[in-house]
Amino acid sequence: MTQFPRTTVGGVSLSRMIIGTNWFLGYCHSTAGKSRFMTRIVTNRDSIADIIETFVGYGVDTIMCPHTKTCVPEAIEEAQQRTGKKLVIISTPSFSHTPETAEKGFDLDEVRTTLDTEVEKGVTFCMPHTSVTDVMLDKCQRKIRHYEVICGLIRERGMLPGLSTHAPESVIYADESGLDVETYIQPFNAMGFLMHVEVDWIARVINSAKKPVMTIKSMAAGQIRPFQALTFSWNAIRPRDMVTVGTASPEEAAELCEMSLDILSRHPMSQELQATRSKATLLS
Repeated sequence: MTQFPRTTVGGVSLSRMIIGTNWFLGYCHSTAGKSRFMTRIVTNRDSIADIIETFVGYGVDTIMCPHTKTCVPEAIEEAQQRTGKKLVIISTPSFSHTPETAEKGFDLDEVRTTLDTEVEKGVTFCMPHTSVTDVMLDKCQRKIRHYEVICGLIRERGMLPGLSTHAPESVIYADESGLDVETYIQPFNAMGFLMHVEVDWIARVINSAKKPVMTIKSMAAGQIRPFQALTFSWNAIRPRDMVTVGTASPEEAAELCEMSLDILSRHPMSQELQATRSKATLLS
């Protein structure tokens, strides 16, 4: 089986495709009913481990997740036991914030406790979630407030700091200020889903970033079909950047890996197409 291309971030080798976990946890960006259905079917250790195991078979050994308060850590451990492969874990923790946080900074006791838990769970890249990052974005002073301290605490614990953001300014200001991060998370897809400005503007931000970028929302939470989404994503980013994908089954995971390998090697798509009666006249 062909293994997925790799890149290097902060001295760590990781697959250019990243396993996303929103679909594992019912975060479908659709309806509450669909979310409950997904949670009922997928959100358990063994189902998630089955999907991770499929990805690992293609050399996709990097996973992005809210790591410490879900069943994902158990699923990762199960998949590692089955495959004998250690995954590279990217975690996106949250810290509480109040109206005073902008001036006084985060509760560092809470931050330390959270980060200690991340270490216990085997996290490699610690990238505080966009819900934390973007509320500290200061567009007047062109900086992200109080993040130097957070990055330092992450480094002290042997993890690599990164910046998870939906705001393109965060990437630009972090680069300008020399913030101690190794990588960025940024939404990027062909329809502009959850992106603050037009797609071509985000493409420029990603391609101009001083550090590798982990793109997310590549299929716009299922609103773009995989072939269109992945063809766009793989051709609009640099060889050092990454694409995060979410699936709800091992079969989907295999399709996304094979489709991406075809796109990256510029081969015609080789995957089985979904057959319906309306396409009967296309078949010989």
